[in-house]
Amino acid sequence: MLPVDPAHEHCRALEAALAAFREQHAARVTSWGEQLAAALAGDARLLAAGNGGSAAQAQHLTAELVGRYRSERRPYSAIALHADTSAVTAIGNDYGFGSLYARQVTAHGRPGDVLLLLSTSGRSENLTCAAAAGREAGLRVWALTGPAPNPLARRADEALCVEADTTATVQEAHLVAVHLLCEAFDVAQDAQHALPRDVRELVRDAEQAADAGADTGAPADTGPAPARTGRSPGPGGEPLAVGESVSAGESPGASGRRSRAPGRAGEAVRAADPGGPAR
Repeated sequence: MLPVDPAHEHCRALEAALAAFREQHAARVTSWGEQLAAALAGDARLLAAGNGGSAAQAQHLTAELVGRYRSERRPYSAIALHADTSAVTAIGNDYGFGSLYARQVTAHGRPGDVLLLLSTSGRSENLTCAAAAGREAGLRVWALTGPAPNPLARRADEALCVEADTTATVQEAHLVAVHLLCEAFDVAQDAQHALPRDVRELVRDAEQAADAGADTGAPADTGPAPARTGRSPGPGGEPLAVGESVSAGESPGASGRRSRAPGRAGEAVRAADPGGPAR
């Protein structure tokens, strides 16, 4: 008989981490699910990335969105960046492991998309570079990490940092976070589709008018509403979903699409952060 029961100790550590997670982060992960539902309903895309076990969890999340989590619903666009083995090996060979995800984010990401990066350490070079590339391209960047502070949390727009002593406990809490994110996503998208079409259009119009008034300082209602021919347009004519707003700094490009600055953010981040464990 072992002097200490490792299974008991493991479960006790996980229980403590999940209790802290529920107290500190439940509201944030619910908010992420709501924001993601609004973004993907408006034809945005989720990009997700991690290393090792975190890569598997990134792919777990994207599979739940392209497939389904519980109830039947339409598929949504979500890509796990490690899963394209040809791109991963080509980029790693030609540009180095640090550029593995940043180059894919620059290629696939568009303003309004969401980038979720998972790391138990928060110090993986390829993920900090991806965060910098995502912000430069106008994506919302979320980080799911281990204990704060860490470089990835600093480079993300929002971070959910799990306080735990071991990598295994952090990864197990991350899996709970992935499932909670899916649950909040499904509830939010169900609520969107429960509204009648004319109500959804009125909500979009009201949000758009409020955004316009905030930008100009003018009253939101300055005249008769234009005739609607479908979903209300966002910047450059792209539709916005219920609850979606235009992020600061987004503007239509010359072609009418939201503009994206291509940039090479990864090199600067690699110079600033030597990196750490790659998981």
